Amino acid sequence: MFCPKCKALMYPDGDFFVCRKCGFKKKKTGANIIVTKQREKELIVVEDQEREKVLPRTRVSCPKCGHNEAFWVLRQMRGSDEPESRFYTCTKCGHTWRED
Repeated sequence: MFCPKCKALMYPDGDFFVCRKCGFKKKKTGANIIVTKQREKELIVVEDQEREKVLPRTRVSCPKCGHNEAFWVLRQMRGSDEPESRFYTCTKCGHTWRED
């Protein structure tokens, strides 16, 4: 719900909606009003031993050992108008290289 005076977002406070910008109050009517709370973003830390379970794999030849499977991740190395760089890590020897 938006404040009719200043057009800011109004927040629930007991039996009223209150504008935090100008202080305008409006009594809740209860009809078609849904109040939700945004959850805090969760941060998941992946241990080095667990990367095999979560990182995507692909068939690519390792330049060091010749093994044909590697994990890959995308990294934005330059400006946003440039494409991402794909980095591979060999599942056998752990060698990391950038896609050509």
